[in-house]
Amino acid sequence: MTTLGIGGPAQFYAEATSEDEIEAAVRWAGGRAMPLFVLGGGSNLLVADGGFDGLVIRVGLKGVAQAETDEGLFHVSAGEDWDGFVQRAVEGGFAGVECLAGIPGTVGGTPVQNVGAYGQEVAETIERVRVLDLETLEFREMSREECGFSYRSSLFNTVGRGRYLVTRVDFRLCPGGRAKVAYGDLQKEFGGVDEPDLATVASTVRRIRRSKGMLLVEGDADCRSAGSFFKNPLVNQEQLEGISNRLGLRPPVYPAGDGMVKLPAAWLIERAGFSKGFRLGRVGISSRHTLALVNLGGATAVEMLAMRDLIVERVEALGVHLEMEPVLLGF
Repeated sequence: MTTLGIGGPAQFYAEATSEDEIEAAVRWAGGRAMPLFVLGGGSNLLVADGGFDGLVIRVGLKGVAQAETDEGLFHVSAGEDWDGFVQRAVEGGFAGVECLAGIPGTVGGTPVQNVGAYGQEVAETIERVRVLDLETLEFREMSREECGFSYRSSLFNTVGRGRYLVTRVDFRLCPGGRAKVAYGDLQKEFGGVDEPDLATVASTVRRIRRSKGMLLVEGDADCRSAGSFFKNPLVNQEQLEGISNRLGLRPPVYPAGDGMVKLPAAWLIERAGFSKGFRLGRVGISSRHTLALVNLGGATAVEMLAMRDLIVERVEALGVHLEMEPVLLGF
């Protein structure tokens, strides 16, 4: 049930297709003082070889509803396929998520990581997130501000980690809006086009993701990954100068606000001596993108973390610390 295909079994497992079933499963685990984990699409998850000694709930809530009096507002259940929702939005002429096409997983996972790619983040369009508070066992709706979004981060994976279970996300999209073409890869693609339409941008993003092994394609060995394994690190200007002096050249950077810049983790990994296709036993770096670590067949979680540690150690020597992006379960 994970795209990496690594890890042992869950002691207990339940699929919940309604909020009542979710609440019942949570109460069942709570009555036994049992650890609980909420599973979405399994595309950003590394499970321990020994599995998980607790209850895994797979959220299967379905449904996409457009507000009757507000055409740009969509209520999307947490178990909906994310890319399916993007396609629906694009086909309907609603802008705001077109650059997030091709990202695997379910809608419920997108606010947790504040999923982003090619110049867009879900935080830009999220209006509310409906959750079950696992401490009070009450359902509540949280505003965008309450979610505490920042780069690849939110309340749900920081100070509120493990407290909230997402059941629905409300997105405010722009009917008839223009596609966002701010990211370098997209600007290169559309350099001579004044205003590409939403569908063209979404399909182009999927094509670029596929060329980098970041699109789930049946039978593609590079797809046995969790996508980007490392976050792009944020540094201040002083740190950037130190890194530039150490390397003898200035890294490519992207503005990140508050005096910070974003460094491309893939670029750093390559400067640390790693190349596409690098192998360490049964774990490799994707043949198409140095940011993805791949299960070459039969890899264990221990082997995956050994590759992670090797990369982190060598990049650390350049003066930058890399953080892994996938969630660890059962360690």
